[in-house]
Amino acid sequence: MNVWEQVYNPLSNIWLSAIIAAIPIIFFIVLLTIFKVKGYIAGFASIIVAGIVAVLLYKMPAILVLMSAVFGVLSGIWPVASIVFAAIFLYKVTVKTGKFAIIENSISFITSDQRLQVLIVAYSFGAFLEGAAGFGAPVAITAAILVGLGFNPMYAASICLVANIAGGSYGAMGIPVTVPSLLTGLDALVVGRYTALVIPIISFIVAFLLIFIIDGMKGIRQTFPAILVSGVSFGLTQALVLTFLGPELTDIFAAIVSLVALALFLQWWKPKQIFRVNKEKAEDKQVKYSFGQIAYAWLPFVFLTICVTLFNLSFFKNLFIPGGPLEKLVLLLPIPGLNNLVIKHVPIAPMDTPYAAVFKLDLFSSTTTAIFITIIVAIILFRCSGKLLIDITKETSKELFPPVLTICSVLAFAYICTYSGMSSTLGLALASTGEVFPLFSPILGWLGVFLTGSVVNSGSLFAPLQSVTASQIGIPPETMVAVNIMGGTMAKMISPQSIAVAAAAVGLAGKDSELFKFTIKYSLIFLILIGIVSYLIF
Repeated sequence: MNVWEQVYNPLSNIWLSAIIAAIPIIFFIVLLTIFKVKGYIAGFASIIVAGIVAVLLYKMPAILVLMSAVFGVLSGIWPVASIVFAAIFLYKVTVKTGKFAIIENSISFITSDQRLQVLIVAYSFGAFLEGAAGFGAPVAITAAILVGLGFNPMYAASICLVANIAGGSYGAMGIPVTVPSLLTGLDALVVGRYTALVIPIISFIVAFLLIFIIDGMKGIRQTFPAILVSGVSFGLTQALVLTFLGPELTDIFAAIVSLVALALFLQWWKPKQIFRVNKEKAEDKQVKYSFGQIAYAWLPFVFLTICVTLFNLSFFKNLFIPGGPLEKLVLLLPIPGLNNLVIKHVPIAPMDTPYAAVFKLDLFSSTTTAIFITIIVAIILFRCSGKLLIDITKETSKELFPPVLTICSVLAFAYICTYSGMSSTLGLALASTGEVFPLFSPILGWLGVFLTGSVVNSGSLFAPLQSVTASQIGIPPETMVAVNIMGGTMAKMISPQSIAVAAAAVGLAGKDSELFKFTIKYSLIFLILIGIVSYLIF
């Protein structure tokens, strides 16, 4: 089959081309928000619209459009949907065996005030999971825990989506920073240091925002010292680790320091008024458990943390890379009719470059595998019966079917936008703004994460363009790559993929539009803030 070369300015006017390229994205948002269409229906409709634009305007061969969509669906199934399924399955094992009640009790032992429980679970523990695993697991697990603690499912999902931006820039061992740095030939430590100028401050603000979402200004006044301890310890640790060590362990250290600092502080300080979202449920939590019982209930999550951390360490990953001793255990499946048949051009790529389309099936080294190993450990520890496991499998599959459809349809639509060059058109339009580009630079990262659901993928898509544009206007390329990461992080809470994961975790399949409506305002506020800061300091 003949190769096809991407065209970034099909209307010979970059802004007119960008308006057309934005149609599928706008169409998706309108369906989701105004017409309140279910996520997977909006996703499938957007596939059709993106396909029409790609074929008619960008002259992309229909077979390439089709195979781009297929590649997106496969990427939605593995690793995204598989991680969500495994995380929810593990959570249900702890619930069905009664161990989750002990976990809830242990959290209440630190503090019975549920505003502060959110800081412990969604903010600190969520950031820890983001640093160790990423890819949807933190939101899925922490949202499920909050529902178990008595939170309304919609609020639980929304809170965890917002909280996720505190650690989203450095998830899964810092790869949102290291991958785009590698692609652009920049020093990851330097890029990370530029993000340290903004992200720790945003993390500090998020601690206050979470309490405000739950209980307004009254909640902030009543818990101010605790929020200060949690937010300052988290943000300061982020800044120090980014400055002196790099992005790889930023979330892990920040989460541990903030969790320990808050837990110790709450041993001698308590809010005058204890806030409960469900007062009736509070009565059930007066059971006293021994340290051994609590440790036993937490074992699967302790093991999960160790396992996903191990799986994301460089020495373990290097076993499976090309040339590594276990490379044959990773299946690399080129997508027929797409792999290397699309040619990228300057400035999206340094030179004319074939666009690879290879599906990676890493059954023995992925985060999904780490969670499944933990599930096996939990099954043995808690002596789960075959009938219980069958029931959990049926229940989880039924609940996750609509969200998985959403994830796959959204990624199919996103891959069409990427391989057709529509995403690059939007990027080039923003890059054409010249000296005011730093003001618009975070929008590129934001769009990339909205489309792909991943700060890493957004960096892969737009970091080269950010770097080239920065050099052209006379500022260090590391600055705009860092801004791309920061802008992208602010879109994690509105990414259809993330929303589908959150909705699935709390049993709100089909309620994507409500979650999107709740989180979009916070995402835009932070995006504007980053744009202004970027313009002023860079």
